[in-house]
Amino acid sequence: MKKIFIIFAVGLTLASCKKLTDLNVDTKSAKTGDAPSQTLFANATKGLVDQVATPSVNLNIMRTIVQFWTETTYTDESNFNLTTRKIPDFEFQVVYRDVLADYNEAEKLISQEVDAIATPAQRKNKIAICEMLMVYAYSREVDIFGNVPYSQSLDVDGNIQPVYDDAQGIYAALFTRLDAALNSIDVTAGSFKNGFDVIYGGSMSKWKAFGNSLKLKMAITVADVAGLNPSQRVTEAVTGGVFADATQSARYLYLGASPNTNPINAQLVLSGRQDWVCANTLVDILKDKSDPRISKYCAPNVTAGYIGGVFGASNKYSNFSQVNTTLTAATWKGNILDYSEIQFYLAEAAERGFLPGGSVAAAAFYNEGVKSSILFWGGTSTEADTYLLNPKVAYATAAATYQEKIGTQAWLAAYDRPDAAWNTIRRLDFPKMNIAAKSKENVPNRYTFPISEQTLNGANYAAAAAAIGGDSKATKLFWDKN
Repeated sequence: MKKIFIIFAVGLTLASCKKLTDLNVDTKSAKTGDAPSQTLFANATKGLVDQVATPSVNLNIMRTIVQFWTETTYTDESNFNLTTRKIPDFEFQVVYRDVLADYNEAEKLISQEVDAIATPAQRKNKIAICEMLMVYAYSREVDIFGNVPYSQSLDVDGNIQPVYDDAQGIYAALFTRLDAALNSIDVTAGSFKNGFDVIYGGSMSKWKAFGNSLKLKMAITVADVAGLNPSQRVTEAVTGGVFADATQSARYLYLGASPNTNPINAQLVLSGRQDWVCANTLVDILKDKSDPRISKYCAPNVTAGYIGGVFGASNKYSNFSQVNTTLTAATWKGNILDYSEIQFYLAEAAERGFLPGGSVAAAAFYNEGVKSSILFWGGTSTEADTYLLNPKVAYATAAATYQEKIGTQAWLAAYDRPDAAWNTIRRLDFPKMNIAAKSKENVPNRYTFPISEQTLNGANYAAAAAAIGGDSKATKLFWDKN
């Protein structure tokens, strides 16, 4: 097993070279037909979606952090313990070594492809897709840790001790990269072949909508950081064209057979384990609002109906509502950015004055976000309309502030996007979360830095920790102003 510290140099080089050697393809030869760049692209994309989707306690505990689920027997993660299983270390390892390194190498190979493999316009489109997904991955790391390696993170010439760049500066650089990628897209040209682009099947119009939607997401994330011009970036994203409907959501098609199944299926079904139940935080909010999604999110207990496990406590599996089989199906699509999420960002943008229309426009976006989420989860238009008339849900009466109204519904709609739910909780401070039963801790504001970095990249780790105000779960990120 690779040591985690080799992520940034030797590991990146060896991992990439091994894959290229195994492919054994001459990228300069038109006779080879398919270029290896698309294999690297597909591998990186699966790695990224897997990391977003997986509920593995070793890799990603965000469904627990945002209190959608809670544990039954082993409750470290429900009490926000990040170090027993070295969760931050594995987040770094997967994203830097297995995702960013492959996208970076794919871009190099794409630039070498001859016209018989890809036209100049197709090469630009391929690179644009890689760039947008790299922006997505880097912004994820900033939103999890704060300052992270960026400018030296993919130095494959031997730098195993990269500096940690300022988080706000990384966001500024990512906006620039995203704009360049969007401006290079030719929607009339192709890109990766359908078999390798398992998100959009090579549709550049959908990838462009993805890029603009990602820009909107990032702009709303930093909405309180005036130095990053969030209002201007929101306007640019909307003008450029964000997701127009649910068919443009960025979802990854998993297959029905291992190892290419939905990671939730692998953890909750194929493993045969009974480690999670729905948390009382989620179930109580759904029940209080008579939310039709409760039957899609959770399975009723045989004797007690819908009842959530006490968050952070030991919970007997058979006594509480388990995760519904909707989400655990082998072919459930991995979700990295969706239409409902974008509608809530638009609602917030309207309330903030970044878009015209104020509360009236915000209500329309909010209603669309709620309805599209209910429809996606298998509800009906009638159920959605009835739900939106509920005084606890209707935009005019649900709460006193837009932060609570939008925050609560955005969190509910992000059931299969827990990283988005975590951002919502931190930025808007709603909905209110429970205190973990055993640790008595609040929801973390960030992951602590990987343990391996303290010993193997000590000077840069210490500088990064000092720069953000301390390497603590309680330290707020630069965009978390409330």
